Amino acid sequence: MEGNLAADLAARAYARRWLDRPLYYMDDAVFSHGEVHDAGARAAGVLHAAGIQAGDRVLIALPDSIGFVAAFLGTLRLGAVAVLAGPEQSDAEHAAMVADARPAVAVCTAEAAARFPFTCVLTDIDLLTHGDLATGPDGTPQPVLVPSDASAYVQYTSGTTGRPKGAVHRHSDAHAYFQAMALGALSLNSGDTTFSLSKACYPLGLGATVLFPMLSGGAAVLWPDAPSVRGAVRQARRHRPTLLFTGPTWYARLVGERHRNAVRVAFASLRVAASAGEPLLPSLADRIEEVLGCPVLDGLGSTEVGHTFISNTVAGRRRGALGVVLDPYEIEVRAENGPTCPSEPGALYVRGPSVMKRYLGKPDETAEVLAPDGWLRTGDLVRVDAEGFVHHHGRILDRVTVAGEEVLPLEVERVLGRHPAVVEVAVIATGDGTAPGRALRAFAVIEGRFPATAALERELLELARAELPAHKVPGSVTFLAELPRTSTGKVRRSVLIASG
Repeated sequence: MEGNLAADLAARAYARRWLDRPLYYMDDAVFSHGEVHDAGARAAGVLHAAGIQAGDRVLIALPDSIGFVAAFLGTLRLGAVAVLAGPEQSDAEHAAMVADARPAVAVCTAEAAARFPFTCVLTDIDLLTHGDLATGPDGTPQPVLVPSDASAYVQYTSGTTGRPKGAVHRHSDAHAYFQAMALGALSLNSGDTTFSLSKACYPLGLGATVLFPMLSGGAAVLWPDAPSVRGAVRQARRHRPTLLFTGPTWYARLVGERHRNAVRVAFASLRVAASAGEPLLPSLADRIEEVLGCPVLDGLGSTEVGHTFISNTVAGRRRGALGVVLDPYEIEVRAENGPTCPSEPGALYVRGPSVMKRYLGKPDETAEVLAPDGWLRTGDLVRVDAEGFVHHHGRILDRVTVAGEEVLPLEVERVLGRHPAVVEVAVIATGDGTAPGRALRAFAVIEGRFPATAALERELLELARAELPAHKVPGSVTFLAELPRTSTGKVRRSVLIASG
């Protein structure tokens, strides 16, 4: 079966008469579906004139903008492979991506061009203004027909468990996670406007900002700036989104005590909020719903799957659970040394049409997580209750041994998170894993109205002692302004361990 995602999206907009409908709201500008697909076709012409052919890799390091969307669509239109990079990432991170992906061209802002000295560089201005390059003797290049399982784009993992790896996705993958998350969990429709604080180069943002509105006929807020509470409030007040996508860290900042009234008014248009990236503490979920006035749906996705494959839904949700398995995915919960037993915590495996083809250039690492029959080992510990809701018990690699007993930090974090002062919390083990004196240490971000005092630390430790066995009680609580995180929002536990 042949197909091309960029061509499919343009044909869908034409067939369903969406061409004149708003697709992007960016400050005071409004861009229609037709204008954006035309920009993608012109970008394909510019890339083609630069020598890009089917199978070539194009590194895109742009903020959320029409330039980013045009570069993405133009790359796919040529049958080339988009390698998505965060523009805020460091020189070293970009250099590592270039060395790993070996792109034929990098598309970035003019200010960032010096970061790619060994690669042909085009800027977003080139793509959007050099229309003459797209109308040469052959005109705008026609979409290249490729097998539906041909490589379309690469997204890099967060790197919390080693060097980031490039997950390779197909032209057909977006349709699968659109069906699962956008339709199955969120009931997204053409009247919705999405707003994602996770940027479009990352899985949550690529779906929410680029692919979901194109596949549904809806619209999205296109926001190139780095996220901030003040900026998010301004965007929401101006564009009235109906769906919000981000992770627990940004939800915590949005509903912080100082911002609650402004956020409540600005986001009054929301009908649902989706959370992903890190476990959502039930106490934080309660605060989010109180401030935003809409359901917040926790879920689980991964770079390797492309988006969310387990989630609470608008039709059914359970506080503290990840949600249910979304069609067309299936999961297995496997004991590490025994048979499958979903009612007991075990290793999570997922299979479905958007599971990555491979890690780019890493066959050994691919074989470690992806079986020939399509089952992907996610690295999560979960169990499934009698009603089919999946409960998260943490990451397998986060497990530690204290006093000869296994401890899952997430269990301790959920207990500490019940205190009204706690916004976010992370628990690590100090010392060597074989040392008899090994203990837990907690790091917490607290709401501004609570002073970071020794008395508050005692309250948190007393809460832990009341609900947990002695070896799971942290020896101390350190208060931080924010937890160290990767560019994709994952807690960098290695930094916390090093600080201990």
